[in-house]
Amino acid sequence: MFNFLNSMMNSGPAVSPAEAVKAVAEKRAIVIDVRESDEVRYSGKAKGALNLPLSRLHLMADPNSGHFDKALAAAKKTGQEVYLYCASGARSGRAAGILRQHGFDKVHNLGSMQAWAQGGGQITR
Repeated sequence: MFNFLNSMMNSGPAVSPAEAVKAVAEKRAIVIDVRESDEVRYSGKAKGALNLPLSRLHLMADPNSGHFDKALAAAKKTGQEVYLYCASGARSGRAAGILRQHGFDKVHNLGSMQAWAQGGGQITR
C-alpha cells in the first residue's frame, strides 16, 4: 500500500522550467495545466498548454475509459515528454502519478504556473 501511495505522490525528477519551455516550443513535449477550468479562466495558462483538470485526469489518461484525450494519446504514442503544472505543484505531483499509472514514462512536475513564466514561457489569458 505504501508503494502505491508513494508512486502516486512521486512527482519525478527535478526539471528546469527553461528546458521545459524549450522542449514544448520545439514540439518535443506537451505541457498540461491540471487546475480546474475556473482557475484557468481567472489567471490564464501557459501558452499552448492543455487544460486537463486533475479531477478528470484519471479518465482522460486512461486509454480504456472512452475519454482518453487525443493529445495525451499522441504524446504517449510518440514518446513525447509531458510537463505538468498547477497553482502550487501539489496537484501536478498527483497528476504525474496518475499518468505513470497509465504508462506514461516521461512525466515531469514543473510545479506552478509561475515556474513556467520564470523559465521564459508565455502566459495567455
